[in-house]
Amino acid sequence: MDRIKFIKTCGLACLSITGMTYVSACTQSSMINAKISGSDIVFPLSDFETIKKNVKQYKKYLIIHNEKLKYPICVFRSEKNEYTALLMQCTHQGAELQVFGDKLQCPAHGSEFDNKGIVQSSPANKDLRTFPIKIDNNNIKISLA
Repeated sequence: MDRIKFIKTCGLACLSITGMTYVSACTQSSMINAKISGSDIVFPLSDFETIKKNVKQYKKYLIIHNEKLKYPICVFRSEKNEYTALLMQCTHQGAELQVFGDKLQCPAHGSEFDNKGIVQSSPANKDLRTFPIKIDNNNIKISLA
């Protein structure tokens, strides 16, 4: 195999693996589009529920999108009625964060934050912005004010 063909073959293989990883991650993610009502983002508590083999389970987090938001908001569920809403913007240089299990990580420089928004690893040195949450009529309301 000549050098150019080898590079093309390896490049396509790398792109395929990256694409498959991305598609796999997206299908397992918990992204929803939520409406904004007044100064609150509102969505049903049932968005955290899943049914697997006829057993109700709960997602650890949801990523909330709305066209009016510059960055998504990640809502972690730690207990039945305990939720934390975090702006997915790194406090180091503003990159959009990614969720990995119970933490948020910056793809730009590697800063990490726990599911309460507290810095776990630098270069960020400031905790994430959090939002107050209320549960009302089986809905979660995240206050943006």
